Amino acid sequence: RFQQVQSMMCDLMEWRSQLLSGTLPKDELKELKQKVTSKIDYGNKVLELDLIVRDEDGNILDPDKTSVISLFHAHEEATNKITERIKEEMSKDQPDYASYSRMSSSPTHSLYVFVRNFVCRIGEDAELFMSLYDAQKSTIISENYLVRWGSRGFPKEIDMLNNLKVVFTDLGNKDLSRDKIYLVCQIVRVGRMDLRDSNSKKYTQGLRRPFGVAGTRVC
Repeated sequence: RFQQVQSMMCDLMEWRSQLLSGTLPKDELKELKQKVTSKIDYGNKVLELDLIVRDEDGNILDPDKTSVISLFHAHEEATNKITERIKEEMSKDQPDYASYSRMSSSPTHSLYVFVRNFVCRIGEDAELFMSLYDAQKSTIISENYLVRWGSRGFPKEIDMLNNLKVVFTDLGNKDLSRDKIYLVCQIVRVGRMDLRDSNSKKYTQGLRRPFGVAGTRVC
């Protein structure tokens, strides 16, 4: 039971940090709230605590403003949902709690990146997009960090020299348990259509063209 409650608490703390981040779209926010309330109700049942009845949005029903019949139906519906959830949990294999041994006590983790220099022969301005990438699922799991690099080998904002820092936050235990996570840098050239163009009257400035990509494994 301790391992079961530990797993639920880790999930709840991770979801709480996502809710407080304020970065989720409205539909994902609603879905996550429903997952949180469902997990809480299931945990109360496991711990043999009182059943809490809620409305469709997950808010606790006020007994002073809700009829007895509505409360009865809400209790009945909540009990059925929890019973189905218990059957699903029992049918699943026991989760691997050994992975928690390598996690820190904090339910969320962060990755600090300090960009010291960018060395690549481009000849024009460039945009560097850095993000975290799950190689097993072939998907990006973070937002992009943008660095604008000038053609002379310095950041476009020269006052940002030696101060290009970013922290990828809200990485949960599930993110750290992924098999392969890479820090990927996508390089976009900004300028002429063709680098061989020399006459300014024959080319258009400001075109964005893919130039290269780099990556390093972080987990």
